[in-house]
Amino acid sequence: MPTILISPPAGEPVALAEVKTFLRVDHDHEDALIEALVSAARLQVETSTGRALMTQSWRTVLDGWPKRRVVRIARAPVASIDAVTVYDGAGMASVLDAGLYSLDAASRPVRLAVSDLAPDPGSAVNGIEIDFTAGYGAATDVPGPLRLAIRRLVAHWYQHREGAQEGDMPGPVAALIAPYRLLGLGCRT
Repeated sequence: MPTILISPPAGEPVALAEVKTFLRVDHDHEDALIEALVSAARLQVETSTGRALMTQSWRTVLDGWPKRRVVRIARAPVASIDAVTVYDGAGMASVLDAGLYSLDAASRPVRLAVSDLAPDPGSAVNGIEIDFTAGYGAATDVPGPLRLAIRRLVAHWYQHREGAQEGDMPGPVAALIAPYRLLGLGCRT
């Protein structure tokens, strides 16, 4: 059940000026590096938690409906289900009426319950697509601990450029994001 990013966030949850203040950097000649570190840190936090921080569009692809027709959505928070599309044996798409599914956004992970009246896919592979919008919204809507985790991770990578390993997650950063991890989706710090 792959989940594919369709539209990335329009910006980052922490601004360049905010990170530079945190790093105590008062020059501009490393702005590109710091911006790249912010993007990488956001991706690391999102991957480790299973969350989308800023508004972004995703697609989950299924071969068929799971048992009891309850689909676990691998990103949170889910703002909306934009479309549920089922493909028949000829590859023709049929978009389900919104009355045939309901979103349980309170569960962790988020779940989509699909009615027994929804058709089964005719294709054995990738017969169902679920498009959804996930994220907290704007940068100011992202929880403070996750924004701080990004700043601290950027600081760690900025200060330990040669010694940092890919995926390196310092203990204080892991502690900040731990309460936000989605359980049962294989997310780990």
